[in-house]
Amino acid sequence: MSFISYIEDSRMSSTTIRAENTVIKSKGNLVVIGNGMVGHHFVERAIEQGLHEQFEIHVFAEEDRPAYDRVYLSSYFEHKDASKLNLVDLTTYESSQINLHLNQRIVDIDSTNRSITTESGEQIEYSELVLATGSYPFVPPIPGREHPHCHVYRTIADLDEILAIAELPTVKKGVVVGGGLLGLEAAKALVTLGLDTYVVEFAPQLMGVQLDAAGGEILKRKIEALGVKVLTGKNTQEIFSTSDSTDPDSADSNVNYLTMQFTDGTSLDTDMIVFSAGIRPQDNIIKNNPECGIEIGARGGILINEQCRTNADHVYAVGECAVWDNKVFGLVAPGYNMASICAAQIAGDNEQTFTGADMSTKLKLMGVDVGSIGDAHGTTEGGLSYLYQNPAEGIYKKLVTTADNKRLLGAVLVGDTEDYNNLLQLYLNDIDLPAHPESLILPNVEKPVMGIANLPDTATICSCYNVSKGAICSAVENGAYSIADVKAVTSAGTGCGGCAPMVKDTLSHQLTTLGFEVNNDLCEHFAYSRQDLYSLIRVHGIRTFDELLTEHGRGHGCEICKPTVASILASCWNDYVLKPELTPLQDSNDYYLGNIQKDGTYSVVPRVPGGEITADKLIVLGQVAKEFNLYTKITGGQRVDLFGARMEQLPDIWTQLVQAGFETGHAYGKSLRTVKSCVGNDWCRYGVDDSMGLALRLEDRYKGVRSPHKIKMGVSGCMRECAEAQSKDFGMIATENGWNLFVCGNGGITPRHGELFATDLDTETLVRYIDRIIMFYIKTADKLQRTSKWRESLEGGLEYLQAVIIEDSLGIAEELEAQMQLLIENYVCEWAETINDTEKLKRFRHFVNSEQGDDNVVFVTERDQIRPATEAEKSEIKLVELA
Repeated sequence: MSFISYIEDSRMSSTTIRAENTVIKSKGNLVVIGNGMVGHHFVERAIEQGLHEQFEIHVFAEEDRPAYDRVYLSSYFEHKDASKLNLVDLTTYESSQINLHLNQRIVDIDSTNRSITTESGEQIEYSELVLATGSYPFVPPIPGREHPHCHVYRTIADLDEILAIAELPTVKKGVVVGGGLLGLEAAKALVTLGLDTYVVEFAPQLMGVQLDAAGGEILKRKIEALGVKVLTGKNTQEIFSTSDSTDPDSADSNVNYLTMQFTDGTSLDTDMIVFSAGIRPQDNIIKNNPECGIEIGARGGILINEQCRTNADHVYAVGECAVWDNKVFGLVAPGYNMASICAAQIAGDNEQTFTGADMSTKLKLMGVDVGSIGDAHGTTEGGLSYLYQNPAEGIYKKLVTTADNKRLLGAVLVGDTEDYNNLLQLYLNDIDLPAHPESLILPNVEKPVMGIANLPDTATICSCYNVSKGAICSAVENGAYSIADVKAVTSAGTGCGGCAPMVKDTLSHQLTTLGFEVNNDLCEHFAYSRQDLYSLIRVHGIRTFDELLTEHGRGHGCEICKPTVASILASCWNDYVLKPELTPLQDSNDYYLGNIQKDGTYSVVPRVPGGEITADKLIVLGQVAKEFNLYTKITGGQRVDLFGARMEQLPDIWTQLVQAGFETGHAYGKSLRTVKSCVGNDWCRYGVDDSMGLALRLEDRYKGVRSPHKIKMGVSGCMRECAEAQSKDFGMIATENGWNLFVCGNGGITPRHGELFATDLDTETLVRYIDRIIMFYIKTADKLQRTSKWRESLEGGLEYLQAVIIEDSLGIAEELEAQMQLLIENYVCEWAETINDTEKLKRFRHFVNSEQGDDNVVFVTERDQIRPATEAEKSEIKLVELA
């Protein structure tokens, strides 16, 4: 038998694990087969239950890495860093003596003698066995599917294979077979890789499980509008390869291309195929060894009861490999619930049981909001269906109610999921519907809000970890008085994050119930919210933190209020942030006018408005990067990042850049970052307006404008949307009649599609509206609140914002424009100002009393050289802090 020890391997981004022969302790073995999301969750719950003290826990994983987050798997194509998806804290595994075996496939289970056999032939006895083998991607039995350019979309290894093929110069087009959730995620990945992307679906519609036919059609139109071609009702008969040898001297000669032949006689040529046509329970370990005595379902999957037990004694199954009541649950939340119940059962708590799971989902597919609740197809006998459809805006909503209109049976939402949380709570908790259920989905109708007070204690707030309202309230009663406390105690809000607003509302509700006064005080030094402080600073003309503290605060300030006030002061007056009276307020990035990286170096990001740059400036960037040995990267915002600059090098670098005509790009500040642009009608044959000209104007206008959070813009010269404007805080798309303005979009972890704010605008009106929106955002947003979250928190929603900005319903439009003009007039390039001030330059010395650097600090600049330092190296490295 093997005990697991941990070593660091410079070839991998995560800790690797090596088996060494040692003696196993006398206590029984708890064996877990599978270290995916659900298997890892079981281990976490097992530790909470103290099972690591009762058993020797052994976890076997087929992959070469510990558990990672498959929910955000598609983000790997953006950052290509597997460590960002890691779920396992190896120090916790080690301290709890969890033995993690990687690259170890189990080939046999003997439930009679309670043992398993590894692929290497090693037998391990178990006292309890948990099967968390998950699922595998279904590949239709199509002749030709074995071609090297045919792949599945399931693991990081799969994604690496897809990346390798996509990077070949001859690969331009990709096809995803499957139009369900996973298929559309795979399509998003191919789009991210820059491929001409097709989705081929056997069924007559997309997402046939979650959506009805009309909803699937709307989704198809919206996805096609984003440039993905969708072919439904296509049955692939055969895949065969052809060879392009028309030019024997071409580098592309003899390259194999794929042709998909459909049963209707049509065909489709492609360079790559990704199968994402659904999943099947990973039960081969049982099917290949029927003598093991563990039952499987008629259509596959390991049969379990309400205790997550199989028919074999001391054998459990959880997650997508398990079948309960003839159902396989393909979402992570039910799997987590099974894992928790299984751990409790093994610990002796027989009260927790699995009784099924709600499969309602809300997600964003390629920027399109989709929600499905309960009986989305309206198959319940006697059910009534209410429909709302707006084809122009790509919105489709459907409610399914009982015959008496008292209960919600299901819902479909495409293009607008703002009502999802309300509808889900109505459905899950059998709450009476209003007299006119259609009001729940109709626009411009006052909708009843499902407040926390109206929910029963059994209402599920966090579906990822199955945390109820009652559990959160109980945690608050026992002293969890902050969001951080609630997350630590209950795990609510630590999964996908979609429940965060409800978790906050539940916390506030319970604190109020307990007699606490719930306020929005910024911190102990200011009994005001961020918005209140903005008003005080603006109205009273306050320009320093000390003045604000003297007149409206108490104490000395802290790490919360100082940077917040610094941001507000900058947003009001746009003074140079390194003025002596402002310098102590700045965080480390603003203090050094650069983003500090994880190795202690800084990034240098000059502004490149609209991505437009001269050859001379490109040469300067290359010369600077070469002289200072910097790592260079072209960003998604169409500019050049230079990484690895030491603090004392920053002034010399920026002196050269400023002399070449560059300005600071404010990558370190909460301000305008970039205005991304296509080439517009100057170059593109599809362009209908001057997107480059507008991008340059906007970036020059708003550069240096500080705000509660960073702002990104995009300008597309036509509806082909090459600048991805609809995923930006402000997005402009040219039409034959003017500019369409989209607002409050957001990419990243919690993406939000921009909302259409106004159409057919002339340039001057467009700029005026943006002025007003930015200043209204600065005036009313909370600290560190993106425009997307700000928009979601606005009472009255988009209609309210349109009334304030377009109709001037508050009578503040001229005031907002004047405030923006002040910021524009006060702009200075912070680096140009700094390199000409000898006092300011002193902050960039490595030591306070010397201009010398520290030769003992080791810097590694090449990515392929990055590895964990050896113990000997660690002992030599001196970490020096500026006093």
